[in-house]
Amino acid sequence: MTGEPAEPEASDVVQVEDVAAEPEASEPDDAEETDADEEQGPTFADLGLDDKILKALRDLGYERPSPIQAETIPALLAGHDVVGLAQTGTGKTAAFALPILERLTPRAKHVQALVLAPTRELALQVAEAFETYAAHLKVRLLPVYGGQGYGVQLSALARGVDVVVGTPGRVMDHLDRGTLDLTQLEYLVLDEADEMLNMGFAEDVEKILADTPADKQVALFSATMPPSIRKLAATYLTDPVEISVKGKTATATNVTHRYTIVSYPQKLDALTRILEVENFDGMIVFVRTKNETETVAEKLRARGISAAAINGDLPQAARERTINQLKAAKLDVLVATDVAARGLDVDRISHVVNFDIPTDTESYVHRIGRTGRAGRSGDAISFVTPRERHLLRAIERATGQELSHMPLPTADDINATRLSRFDDAITAALGQQEKIDFFRDVVAHYVNEYDVPEVDVAAALAAVMQGDEPMLLDPEQERRDERFREDKAGRGTRDRDRGTDGPRDGTVHERRPRPTGDLVPWRVAVGRRHRITPRQIVGALANEGGLTSADMGRINIRGDHSIIELPPDLPSSVLDKLSRTRVSGKLIELQRDEGPSFVRDRTRERDRDDRDDRDDRGDRGDRGDRSWGDRPARDRGDRPFRDKPFKKSGFNADKKFKKPRHKG
Repeated sequence: MTGEPAEPEASDVVQVEDVAAEPEASEPDDAEETDADEEQGPTFADLGLDDKILKALRDLGYERPSPIQAETIPALLAGHDVVGLAQTGTGKTAAFALPILERLTPRAKHVQALVLAPTRELALQVAEAFETYAAHLKVRLLPVYGGQGYGVQLSALARGVDVVVGTPGRVMDHLDRGTLDLTQLEYLVLDEADEMLNMGFAEDVEKILADTPADKQVALFSATMPPSIRKLAATYLTDPVEISVKGKTATATNVTHRYTIVSYPQKLDALTRILEVENFDGMIVFVRTKNETETVAEKLRARGISAAAINGDLPQAARERTINQLKAAKLDVLVATDVAARGLDVDRISHVVNFDIPTDTESYVHRIGRTGRAGRSGDAISFVTPRERHLLRAIERATGQELSHMPLPTADDINATRLSRFDDAITAALGQQEKIDFFRDVVAHYVNEYDVPEVDVAAALAAVMQGDEPMLLDPEQERRDERFREDKAGRGTRDRDRGTDGPRDGTVHERRPRPTGDLVPWRVAVGRRHRITPRQIVGALANEGGLTSADMGRINIRGDHSIIELPPDLPSSVLDKLSRTRVSGKLIELQRDEGPSFVRDRTRERDRDDRDDRDDRGDRGDRGDRSWGDRPARDRGDRPFRDKPFKKSGFNADKKFKKPRHKG
């Protein structure tokens, strides 16, 4: 098959069904389809690209450009501005990345190219594509997005960067800080411009366009062309070349398409529940990266599920062995990247799960093509985070298939399934007459010897078989977790990336007001001495725990720890995820703070060894009544003052009590 360049995690080339690509540079093109070899049209070599770029494309097995690439690359190489009307998945990332790489000046002392994307996921995807295509070039690339600490970004910017790929809000933050200099910018790309405007980034985008050099080359790509995009192009682009391409997509009609809304930390639990309840034969779980294939497969195996991973790093012999195990039903779940699953044809695949929903329709079509084969019916289930809802509309438009909402299985659903399987196991065992005859005598001997009812013996044997793991889930715990999720949804969720990448309306960093009665203090094991900021703590809780700003109250940075207000009933799945979360390289060790709330009485929780460090207390809020000095009155009840003498030093050495300090 003739290969073509792709955005990471997905194919971005218009082709026949079942073609998708993820740029894993060492991955051979092992697709079984060969009909694309007869495809006509120019090759990438015909477009005049540098030999080093062509080598990177050959490493990936790509030879011919998609329609939008064939039209866009020459226009950009000629220096024209471009407006591309193209669905996600038609190849637009390579369409602008390749000509930018072709025209970059190696090791220039300024940022030469800026790519704006609406979400951090797309920004990372585009950045990975650049890195893949620039495998043999010396290009310095930096993704900048909200949720990532500033330290890495500031260090890279200080060393020098050729290409910046980022979300509008974080780019604006760097511009405001003076840490990103775009005064000599040569190339600017707006990727998914319509989504950026829909998400409220219009002001940021226009400011970046206006404040960068007027003679820069601009490429604007959009799936739709509403008046706002037309106006943007007319204002900031110079005589642009307009290119319009539609992707070719088709999915089998015998495949049922469903989706469920989950936050990232909930995905593994959601997958485990689905595996318990769904009646499946074989399943492929698609993730974005090689590392995730190993991580997800390992966690599934730890939960007793027969799973294995395939990715671009897997030797061919191991890959073939794994696929043969899947075909022979010795393996039930295969966790794969798009490229690794290319050409995979296993009839028993009844389900495909998009653990990470693809950001382009071509990749979705390719993934779904792994099920519903040989005339069988198939099921496709996609995990969608709240911020990815817009991808559902794009997939439905492109495929002509409706994705129906699928509620996650409840504890009652899972318990009913487990009991049903227990019944089936008993029925199957009763069919093994020889074994039954032997154990009937064993049980009869025990009943006669110890005078125990046979049903009790059967229950005891079932308990031995089950072990320490409970057979059934706790529905009450499930309901508590559900109330937590509903409470959070009722308060409204916010795109976590918008904490630093939202519209610049002056309220970006303000949290939704919430009565402090809903929150309780939690302790994290990082503080001022670890040089952390409230933003880093918020980012960690949001990105790893799926919490929103509505779930967080005041943050008090202490010497070696911090206190943050959070809901009292955090689900165990969130706590488990956060138990492995690090900030500045240190585990946060989130736990309930057993002392009094720092909002009600902050001085009781104040570290005594940090009292002299009074420069970073921030807004102390209403500190209540004062009895003397600047310390709140404390009701000591019947407790006497301590007898231990105060340390004698300085001019207060002979005084029983220290002189209270007053803020000047």
